[in-house]
Amino acid sequence: MQGSQSSDREDALLESSHSESSAFLLMPTDDDAGLLALETQFNELAAELVTAQNASDAIGLEVGLPIGGSEAGQDAKMRKAEAILARLDPIEQAIMATPARTIVGLGVKARHAAYVMSHYWEAPIDRIDWDARAVRLLIEAVCDFAHTPLPFQN
Repeated sequence: MQGSQSSDREDALLESSHSESSAFLLMPTDDDAGLLALETQFNELAAELVTAQNASDAIGLEVGLPIGGSEAGQDAKMRKAEAILARLDPIEQAIMATPARTIVGLGVKARHAAYVMSHYWEAPIDRIDWDARAVRLLIEAVCDFAHTPLPFQN
C-alpha cells in the first residue's frame, strides 16, 4: 500500500502546476525518512487489524453464527485486536512526536490524525459541531496540500 501511495504522490508532484522549486520542497527527503518509515509500519499493522477483524467475521458467517460469532470467538478476536493495537500504539505515538520537516512529513501526520479522528467523517460536514468541523477541514487542507489522500473514503 505504501509503494502505491508513494507512487501516487510522486505522480501528483510531477503533474503539479507548481514551479520546479515548489515541487522540490514537496519531495520527501531524508529529513522525513523516519516519519515515512513509521507510516509504512502503521499502514501494515492497520491493514493487519482490518484483515483480522474481517477474517473472524467471515468465519462466523460460514458456520452460521452472527457476525460477532461465539463468545469464545469474540474473546479470541478481542485478544488479537488488542495485541495488534498494542503494537500500533508506540508507532502512533512516534508519528505524532516526530517533527515533520517537509510537507510530505506533515501529510503523514495529517493522515494519522484523520485515522485517529475518523469519527469526524461519519456525518456530513454540515452536521458536525464547529470544533470537529475545524479539525476535519484542517486535516483535509493539509492532506490536499501534501497531495496525500485521507486514509479512508470521504
